[in-house]
Amino acid sequence: MKKILVPVDFSEHAGYALEVAANLAKIFNSEIVVLHMMGLSEAYLTKSESEEAAEAHFYMKLAKKRYETFLDKPFLKGVKVTEMVQNYKIFSEINQLAKEQNIDLIIMGSHGTSGVSEIFVGSNTEKVVRTSGIPVLVIKEPTPLFNPKLVVFACDLRVESIKAYHNARALFAKWDLKLHLVYVNLPNEEFMSTGEMKKKAEFFFKVAHDGEVPSNTKIVYVSDYSIEGGIFNYANDVNADLIAIPTHGRSGIAHFFKGSIGEDVVNHANLPVITFRV
Repeated sequence: MKKILVPVDFSEHAGYALEVAANLAKIFNSEIVVLHMMGLSEAYLTKSESEEAAEAHFYMKLAKKRYETFLDKPFLKGVKVTEMVQNYKIFSEINQLAKEQNIDLIIMGSHGTSGVSEIFVGSNTEKVVRTSGIPVLVIKEPTPLFNPKLVVFACDLRVESIKAYHNARALFAKWDLKLHLVYVNLPNEEFMSTGEMKKKAEFFFKVAHDGEVPSNTKIVYVSDYSIEGGIFNYANDVNADLIAIPTHGRSGIAHFFKGSIGEDVVNHANLPVITFRV
């Protein structure tokens, strides 16, 4: 984990993300790249060249001034931080920047479904995750000593999810943690018996690990009325530190299983949530 990207709007929640990034940067000797999107209006873009240059200069100076205050934090001491200001308006451009900068992880703060609707908050966090081919860690509350020991990885046990599962394990290998792979069984047409779920899990691990279940991994079957409820209830029961979900990059954050459970989880979970592209 050499580089961590933190998109910021200078809000309190962006500060939560920055503190988590600083903690990880110290653990892995990483560099933090902070990105502010100015998102200037179309009216600005149609101005004359001289007006454009003057206004761009003004906004750049304003962003730099805000960075001075925002980055003046004790927890950033000893951490290499690179500031960036861009006029991105399309969220897929963040993914392109992440590739160009060789970013390993994106960390974002989010209000979820409540609070002010600003850049990188709520639905805008979803847009970044939807277009990102890089893992995105979403922070909802102050988490100064982020060092997960127990992760709940919500999985549909489909072969298509193995790529996200392997990417998650590669990242989690940097921590000494336990991984609970959770399948939520619903009372609908896709309901499965215990034997059927076990067979599905056996095939999943046959493809993923030649039939072996890693020693730090536990397979859990949960019955609930919704996938979101099953994930939350289990994570709370075991005092998990982090929820991990695969994403498909379709409409909404993810159509995880069938429906937008990924979007629901990121919007409503108070625990940190990390997403991995399928």
